[in-house]
Amino acid sequence: MATITVRIPDSMNKALDQQSAVLQVSKSDLAREALRRFLAVTEFRSLRTQMVPLAEANGVHTDDDVFEILEP
Repeated sequence: MATITVRIPDSMNKALDQQSAVLQVSKSDLAREALRRFLAVTEFRSLRTQMVPLAEANGVHTDDDVFEILEP
């Protein structure tokens, strides 16, 4: 496992301390989860940006269009 150093404002550190205590989770665990979520959202947005033009070119414009394709 790698180690990184992140500098955060004192107010953010205080909020992180409070949440860590409330949730009984280490600050490192909270930071890892926040980074994991950020990376997942970033990857999703990237894939969506690539897929929307392909979907639209195939007549898929709405969520209903997607569900219609997926229904058996």
